Amino acid sequence: QPPSCVGNAGIVGQDRAMNQSSSRPNEYNLTTAQMKEMEEDVLVLLQELIRIPSVNFGEGKGDEKAAAEYCAAKLAEVGIASELIEAGPNRVNVVAKIAGSDTSRPGLVLHGHIDVVPANADDWSVDPFSGVIKDGYIWGRGAVDMKDMDAMMLATVRSWAKTGYVPPRNILLVFFADEEAGSVYGSRWLVKNRPELFAGYTEAISEVGGFSVTITGGHRLYFVEGAQKGIQWMKLTAKGDAGHGSFINRNNAVTKLSQAIARIGEYEWPQRETKTGGKFFRKIAELTGDVYDATNVRPLLKHIGGAARMMGATIQNTANPTMIEAGYKANVIPGSASAVVDGRFLPAFEGELVSTIKEFAGADIEVELLVRDIALEVDFEGPLVEAMIAAIAKFDPEGIPVPYVMSGGTDNKALSELGIVGYGFSPLRLPADLDFFALFHGVDERVPVAGLVFGVNVLKELLETA
Repeated sequence: QPPSCVGNAGIVGQDRAMNQSSSRPNEYNLTTAQMKEMEEDVLVLLQELIRIPSVNFGEGKGDEKAAAEYCAAKLAEVGIASELIEAGPNRVNVVAKIAGSDTSRPGLVLHGHIDVVPANADDWSVDPFSGVIKDGYIWGRGAVDMKDMDAMMLATVRSWAKTGYVPPRNILLVFFADEEAGSVYGSRWLVKNRPELFAGYTEAISEVGGFSVTITGGHRLYFVEGAQKGIQWMKLTAKGDAGHGSFINRNNAVTKLSQAIARIGEYEWPQRETKTGGKFFRKIAELTGDVYDATNVRPLLKHIGGAARMMGATIQNTANPTMIEAGYKANVIPGSASAVVDGRFLPAFEGELVSTIKEFAGADIEVELLVRDIALEVDFEGPLVEAMIAAIAKFDPEGIPVPYVMSGGTDNKALSELGIVGYGFSPLRLPADLDFFALFHGVDERVPVAGLVFGVNVLKELLETA
């Protein structure tokens, strides 16, 4: 049997009965056996989800059908009805509505995505789709992005169904397709084509937040995603005079383009303070006794270990040239050359990104917008945030929740178009020496068994108190 987590995992006393007399509506305590069943369930669910290779190759090439059918079957197994919604061939989403005890309250969207990025098995030390438990971890593609959260969601609602528990507010449980390639067949499709599904829901929680990072001094912070950078993917095209490669050419499109993208790629963007970023770095400075300077928080990155990989990109706009295309023969100077730049902007700083790129490109180079997505920033306050903080405190009294800015994006961006306020909260307590951010889309992706058991208990607590 998979190991059950004890102590801080929240297992209650042997044979303790359900308690309806608490000040919390419909509060109950699971028996030890029921808690152990939920904890074992989340491990098996994650292993089995990993073994379904729901790989998203991009450009419309993906297949979430088997994973979606698995989620629907696991819900049906305990009497929870769901709808399979196909947005394209084999691009399948799962939606289930769980009624709360107070239907007058706005509902909460609990969502995850079931697609994963590709994995080259030759690079891994284990089969990336084995879901094997080794060295206290569950290994496999999707273990942290984000089938771990999918498994926690399933285990929680399955436990409710088995024990007859009713949450305090309506829950919309959604497993999206296509998050790893722009959500065209997932959240964006549902928001556009099935907006009625989300009527009456005002808040959401999902991935990339609620996990612990141990900083200087041994302080254990739980990063809650409260902001996301926006995206501008741009194509830069330079025009010039085509000609023989042996001639002198002062109007060479390749030369003009290369100079422009060198200026963009080498530019040191100024640091900008966002509301969320300011809260994050002030807390780092406070806990470590270091100095907070809003104009230069880079020195504080040394306190957060591997998390600096992402956080270093959230203190400024970024723009990275990623693709170049020019020419068709070695001795022919082409008449045009193009490059793609991946631009990411902080909330409220999109204008700075665009104007800077155009300035560095110059008047002779056309800048075309390929893809744009909004930046997000929500307040780290209110009943839902307070419930997150309390849930962490219950199972890790020394834990310190803090909001942070994410360098990428999640399905919360699509939901925001419907006015739904979203946070990243997929809780995990992680070993202090684990470089968690390196595991996202990385080789040997894995999640600690004890951390996952901790997470399902925290998630359950949050959903029963939010």
